[in-house]
Amino acid sequence: MHILEIPSFFTPYGGEFCLDQAKALKAVGHEVRILSHVQLSVTIGPKGFFLLPYRRYEHELDGMTVCQSFQRGVPKAVRWNVRRWVAIVCEMFDDYVARYGMPDILHAHCAKWAGYAAMKISRRYGVPYVITEHLSRLVFEKEFGPAPSDAWQIPLLKECYHEARMVIPVSEELVENISCYFGKDYRWRAVSNTIDVDFFHYQARQPLEGRPFRFCCLANFWPLKGYDVLMPAFRQLRGMGVNAELHIAGRGTDSTACRSAMPDGTYSHGWLDKEGVRSLLYQSDALVLASRSEVQPLALLEAMSTGIPVIATDCIPQSLRIDGGCTIVPVDNIRLLAEAMRAVTRQTGFDGQTVSERVRQLASPEVIGRQLSSLFTDILASA
Repeated sequence: MHILEIPSFFTPYGGEFCLDQAKALKAVGHEVRILSHVQLSVTIGPKGFFLLPYRRYEHELDGMTVCQSFQRGVPKAVRWNVRRWVAIVCEMFDDYVARYGMPDILHAHCAKWAGYAAMKISRRYGVPYVITEHLSRLVFEKEFGPAPSDAWQIPLLKECYHEARMVIPVSEELVENISCYFGKDYRWRAVSNTIDVDFFHYQARQPLEGRPFRFCCLANFWPLKGYDVLMPAFRQLRGMGVNAELHIAGRGTDSTACRSAMPDGTYSHGWLDKEGVRSLLYQSDALVLASRSEVQPLALLEAMSTGIPVIATDCIPQSLRIDGGCTIVPVDNIRLLAEAMRAVTRQTGFDGQTVSERVRQLASPEVIGRQLSSLFTDILASA
C-alpha cells in the first residue's frame, strides 16, 4: 500500500506523532512518505523564520523520506495564511505524484489544516483520505473562542471531517471533547498514538533505602499542565515528612516564572530530547501529571513502559489507565494529589515489568502499525 502522510505541523514545531505512525506503517511493509509544509512564525522561532530553506526539498528523517517546504506566516493574516498553506500543499502533492506516483491513501494528521488539504486533493484526484485527530477542545477554543462559535474555520473543518473515509481520534474521549465544535456525525474509530517501547524499555530501579523517592513530571510549563497544582501538592507532601524530590522537565520549566514557584526539593531540567527524557525516567520512581486537559499524554505511557507507576488527573483517557500502573485523582485537587503521591511512596509489590508489557500491547509500533494497516486496507477494499 502506498501511503502519503500529511501533517498539519512538523519539525521544528513538533510532528513526532506523524513521524512515529509513518515509521510504524513502513515497518509493516508499506510504502510511506511524508509531505510536510510548515508555517513558520517570526515570534515563536525567529532564527528558523529567517534561516530555514526557502526552497522545497527532500530529506531523510529517522529513515523516512520527507518532502519538505516552509512558509513564512504573515502576522494576524490567519485566513490568508491558511489559504496559502493549503494551496502550497496541493502544489506539493502534484510534484509528489510526478515523482512517486499516485498514493493509495492520504493520511492527514489533524483536520486543521492537513485534513482540509487532503479533502481538496481527494476531490480532485479521487484518492481516499483519513484524518488522525490529535487536537483537543481547549486548543480549538484558544483560536475559535468558546463553543458555540461562529468562527469561519469551523464549517470548513466540519466539511473535511464528514468527507473523510475515517476520522481516527487518538482516544475515544476526544470525539465527545470536540463535538461542541464539529458534532460527531462522521465516521470514526479510535487508534492510539504509538511510543517507542524498545527505547523506553523496562529497567529495574535502585532500591529506595537511604535515598529520596524521586517523582518526575514531563510537561511544558503551561497553565493546562497544572504546575500550580503540582507544586503546592509536592510542598504538602514534604510537609507530611516524606523524603521526596520532584524533577520537572519541559519547555519553560527552566524559566524565571517556573523557578520562582518551585518548592524546596524541586529540580528543573528544562527541555529534554528523547535520550534526556529516558534518562530522567530511569532515575525516577514515579511520574506525576496534574493536567487540566489531555488528549493522550504519551509521557504517561513512556513512564509506565520503563517500569514506574504514574499519577494523573481524571482528564486522561480511559485507555491510558493501565491496571496496576496508574493512579487517578480529580483535576485541581491539591490535597488528593498530595495524598496519592504519598501513597505511591509507600507502595510495595509494584510489578513494573508487567505494566511495561501492558503498554507494549497497547501502543507499540507493531500494534499500531497493524491496526492502521488493517483500517486502511478495509477502506480501500470498500472503495
